[in-house]
Formats: sequence, C-alpha cells, structure tokens
Amino acid sequence: METTNDGSRPLEGVRVLDLSRLIPGPLCTLILAELGADVIKIEDTGGGDYLRLIPPLREGMGGAFYALNRGKRSLSLDLKRPEGRAAFLRLLAGARVVVESFRPGVMARLGLDHATLVQHRPDVILCSISGYGQDGPLASRAGHDLDYLALSGVLAVGGEAGGSPLLPGVQIADMAGGALFAALRILAALLGRGPSHLDVSMTEGALALLLPWFGDAGFGGAPLRRGEATLNGGAANYGVYRCGDGRHLAVGSLEPKFWIGLCKSLGLPVDLGALVAPPARQRELRAELAARLEREPRDAWAERLAAADCCCEPVLELDEVAAHPQHRARGAFETVADPLRGSFALPRLPLGVRASAGPAPRQGEHSDE
Repeated sequence: METTNDGSRPLEGVRVLDLSRLIPGPLCTLILAELGADVIKIEDTGGGDYLRLIPPLREGMGGAFYALNRGKRSLSLDLKRPEGRAAFLRLLAGARVVVESFRPGVMARLGLDHATLVQHRPDVILCSISGYGQDGPLASRAGHDLDYLALSGVLAVGGEAGGSPLLPGVQIADMAGGALFAALRILAALLGRGPSHLDVSMTEGALALLLPWFGDAGFGGAPLRRGEATLNGGAANYGVYRCGDGRHLAVGSLEPKFWIGLCKSLGLPVDLGALVAPPARQRELRAELAARLEREPRDAWAERLAAADCCCEPVLELDEVAAHPQHRARGAFETVADPLRGSFALPRLPLGVRASAGPAPRQGEHSDE
C-alpha cells in the first residue's frame, strides 16, 4: 500500500469506535481511516446506518454509504441491552476515540456518557457531532443541513439580490461544518494525553465559514446580503453565465489584468471603471457578458479564455469531472475494484494518501472478528 508523501500513516495504531450515521460522522471517520486509524463502525442490530439502503444500490449497499465507509470494519451491537453495552466497553479499552452523532442526551441514556467512558479508558476522546451543540435552547431539536445553514446565516447570503435564498448543491454544514471540524478537533486532541469531550456543532461550523464577512461588519461594513457583494452576485465579473449550448462558464475575472483579458477575448470595450461600478451598471455589464457568451458553446469559450489566463473555467457536470486533464494528471480519482460491486471511480480525499482505503463493510461483517 502506498502511503502519505512523507512515508507515514500518522494515525497507525489509533483505534476509533464510530457510532455515527449518514454523512457528517462517517466522513469524519473516513478521514481518520485514510490517515491510518483502525475505524470500527458500530451499528445497531436492526437496519444499521440508514445510508446503507438509500439508492442507487449494488448488492444491497447504497453508493453514498460505500463512498463514506470504505476501509472501516463493521460490528453490530444493541447498545440498549446490557450485553451490547458491555461489549462496547470491552472494545473501548483498546480504542482512543469515540465518534457519535446522536441527539444530546442519548449517550447518557445508553450509559455511555463521557464520565462513564473515562472510567474504562482514562484518555478517551469522545467527539459528539450534533446540529446545534450539546447545550443551549435548541440542543435537542431535530434538524438537517438546510436548517443549520439557515440558523448560521450561510443560507441567506446565496441567491439573487431581492430574491429568495438558493438551496446549496451539497451539504455544507454536514460536511464542512461538521465532518471537517470534527476531524480537525480529533487530530488536535490526539496530540494531548488526557480525556476530551469534543462538542462539535454543525451550525457553528457553518457559521465559521462567514468569519471574513463578520469581520467586515465589525469594522463598520454593511452586512453581507445575497446578490449584492462582489463575491456573491453583485459584480458582473464574478458569476456564472449560460453559453450557447446550454452549458455554463464560471467567470472570476476580479483583478484589472484579468478583466482586461476577458474583455479583449470577448471583443468588448475595456472599462476598468466597471470593476467598481454601482449596481445598475453591474446589471448592464452582466447583460452584455451574457449576450456575448451565448454566441458560442461552453468549451469553445473555455479554450479561448484559457489562453487569455483570465480566471474563467467551464462549469463541469458530475459526469464530466473525472475526465478533466487536471484531475487526471493529479490522480484526483481512484478506481475502486470491488469483487461484488464492480469497478468505479471515486474522488480521493486530499490527504496525501495514494492508496484505496478498501471496500465498505457489510453490516456486522466483522462482528465475530
């Protein structure tokens, strides 16, 4: 197996007990597994992780589940029964990290709160990923990614000026606000020697993504409003445009030299004042760019604008991404060869690990082991 660029797998020897389901916790523990941790996915004796059965399915396993749970082992336990709880605590003796994504209070009701875990593993790191955090008035409220984005303010800043907020295409709070911050905090906790209970709120993780704009507001700037700022739709030279074949081009020609290159390539007059023009003029410029870009197909524009080096790229649909020359040259995808489910491509996590984590486990596959 190939390893990280410096020849190490830094979490080799670290065992993680993963009680989480769906996306945030499994992505967090996939990161740990790819860095060398032994991740044991502990599922109930019923249906297990709900993501297992969300289509499309191959041999009884969902594609999203497979992608997020590669390289892990699976153990089925009923933690509501004394023997299931006892088995978990026996496993804990050899584990450093526990990851869970239940609502606050569930671990205590199972008799597996942090104080109890410490009695069985004095240096245990318990990472609790939840929507709103372990305390506060919303701690026990149900929620999904969209709700966390709504309360963090992230949802409000995407969309057209004067229009409704737009639904993001990926689960930002789950994956960036939850999984990535959880993995970061676990890695930091592993540098210490004592026990830790990490309270990871997906809402607060999403809120952190707005840090620069809260900084602006703190310095007296206007609050970030959808469709009004340079980077969220207010500037003609930073946006997405439909081309002649119905596909789209991302234009990010923010700096003067890039704007000049874009205008020359499109055959438009160069007006550097456009970079700081008021909203009415920005709307006019956007209409001019849109009319010009609709004259030719996306890839023709992409080729021409690449030569101008003006920060414009084609908007790739998912079935186009893996074939892009940059991704191919960088090895951004790996081919998974599963004896039961065939071969298919999945993105590598950008961790420097160059080998597949291995297949995803069947529910309870490693229980006897």
